[in-house]
Amino acid sequence: MDASMCKKQWSKLMKATMERQNSVCLLIAICCFSNLALGSQDLEGKWKLLKRSIGVSAMHMALLPNDRIIAFDRSHFGPSNITLPQGKCIKGVELETSDCYAHAVEFDPITRKVRPLTIQTDTWCSSGALLANGVLVQTGGYRLGERVVRYLKPCSDCDWEEDHQNGLISPRWYASNQILPNGKIIVVGGRFQFTYEFIPRTSDSDRKILYQLPFLKETMHSPKIPNNLYPFLHLSTDGNLFIFANDRAILLDYVNNRVMKNYPVMPGGISRNYPSTGSSVLLPVNLSSINVHINNNNKPVVHSQVLICGGTLPDSNENAAEAQIFLPAAKSCGRLTITAQNPKWEMEEMPLNRVMGDMILLPTGDVLIINGAAKGTAGWGAAREPVLNPVIYCPKINRFRILCPSLIPRLYHSTAHLLSDGRVLVGGSNPNVNYNFSALFPTELSLEAFYPPYFNLMSNRSRPSISTVKPGAFLKLKYTENFSLGFKLRSGDLGKIFVTMVAPSFTTHSFAMNQRLLVLELHGAVQKSHTAGDYIVQCSAPPTAALAPPGYYQLFLVNDGVPSKAVWVQMK
Repeated sequence: MDASMCKKQWSKLMKATMERQNSVCLLIAICCFSNLALGSQDLEGKWKLLKRSIGVSAMHMALLPNDRIIAFDRSHFGPSNITLPQGKCIKGVELETSDCYAHAVEFDPITRKVRPLTIQTDTWCSSGALLANGVLVQTGGYRLGERVVRYLKPCSDCDWEEDHQNGLISPRWYASNQILPNGKIIVVGGRFQFTYEFIPRTSDSDRKILYQLPFLKETMHSPKIPNNLYPFLHLSTDGNLFIFANDRAILLDYVNNRVMKNYPVMPGGISRNYPSTGSSVLLPVNLSSINVHINNNNKPVVHSQVLICGGTLPDSNENAAEAQIFLPAAKSCGRLTITAQNPKWEMEEMPLNRVMGDMILLPTGDVLIINGAAKGTAGWGAAREPVLNPVIYCPKINRFRILCPSLIPRLYHSTAHLLSDGRVLVGGSNPNVNYNFSALFPTELSLEAFYPPYFNLMSNRSRPSISTVKPGAFLKLKYTENFSLGFKLRSGDLGKIFVTMVAPSFTTHSFAMNQRLLVLELHGAVQKSHTAGDYIVQCSAPPTAALAPPGYYQLFLVNDGVPSKAVWVQMK
């Protein structure tokens, strides 16, 4: 897994490209070279193709607590490359003929087996989240699917269940979701929807009340090019909701439908939301007591920061669609302490221009920026120059590093997700109206794994392994609960230890909804057990549901920059 693997991958790509005369391959080669004379460097990280085809293009991606990946596409465009089992076919109102193809699958990253799933109504450009019980909830979509709420339980033979009776009040296409401290999910926005609502519906108000959000109308660039779809949602550590759309943000008290704070406009004149798609992440929340501050109301506050990167000029989509002019993507990132009394954007620059990038929190607290293009925008055929090199950002020192490139362009409708073993699963990319395997940038049905730089460190230091979580009965943790974490490590390798909890996301259109990483408070020194290589560290569970909404989390132990494999725990 050393950096020389990166050179070998590039040599293989360049050789194959020169030998083949296919124009698409030649174009990709040009992109690779212009993307980079970086290919000659010793870059960290490694790529591995896991599955050449899962049968669908992974426009949406989620991870269940049983470590299965759910990937799905839209369902109204025609055949996929995988059929439903046992000759099963769907006859829907929208379909002129029966559809015998699957448009959603379950993927096991360990065995690489694929199981087709059944979608009844169209999930195109939808949103989702995991409920506290681990059930995947998916909301909205297109046409008859725009008000539907769908549920998928984490079991070996479960399939999608669609709820039409208690669905959404408003049609939701290009909306965003966020799990809340009370376990409900807020659904915000969508095309020409300047409102929000809550699911599941457990009260009369849930079933009847649609909350107005004028901010979404104010941030719309134009009806044709909104630049505020798939708004970035992050649950602040004070329990309010941070909402970013286009180039600005608010802090919303969603219970009382009141804007608590208007943040400064992000400098630079760049639009950050669909179709000028950038990406956003809530940076790691450190729960150590030294990071708790007392606010003006004499209440303890854990500061939280948001990082937003990439995007493009507001008229980029119009230029691409109407004139085939592909404007450069932005290099800029903005970092904002959303809990500060007088917050100000701190602007930074990525080493590479990027639109449609995915930002994934790694168990070490670093941010991986992956996928996307250097020119153009989101939309059918609207981007050029794939950015094949991921970038890693270290929040502690505000530093970016360029990593080893993929061989596969991942443009519009690409996705990425952290796996429990520390790899990042990458899939999707279909900038074409239908499945098209001879287009300039063909439809991608493959899944790859990217191995972040901490895998390189494992060549000379051992990887910790979590052995026990106590009390943690059935791996359930209570708020404020102290627990001991047992782990194994090769003797002599003990270094700086910290423990992180990562909330799994629902990823689509370059935004990992509900993604969250908490650095837990530790008590005392690491204790050595009587057995060689066994250690124990004392931890505190998050104190409130505003910091860690109820649900499943991947629990990692990190030793000198090397994370363990995750153990799933449930906050109750």
